[in-house]
Amino acid sequence: MDIQLKRGLLDVCVLAAIKNEESYGYQIIKDMKPYLELSESTLYTILKRLEAADMLTVRNVEHKGRLRKYYRITQQGLGRIEEFKEDWKEILSIYNFITREDARHE
Repeated sequence: MDIQLKRGLLDVCVLAAIKNEESYGYQIIKDMKPYLELSESTLYTILKRLEAADMLTVRNVEHKGRLRKYYRITQQGLGRIEEFKEDWKEILSIYNFITREDARHE
């Protein structure tokens, strides 16, 4: 898969993981696990990128003597999810065009 496409998909997946409630790194990985494997290093790179793009906010909370970062989606992040949904319709249309010959031969 094209690396830029995959990067964009993972960004939207992380935003979707925190869409309904704020969460922290380990919980995000756990919530995504049934759908895809994501390493901690990859997740934290994505979270930093999304924070820099104002798609999420971060707050620190002490938990068992350690600071835990909680991530919350912003309006810009919600907008990115909606953009993705619209883009996906176009991607599906392109996919259907590309695979139309395959469907005729089945």
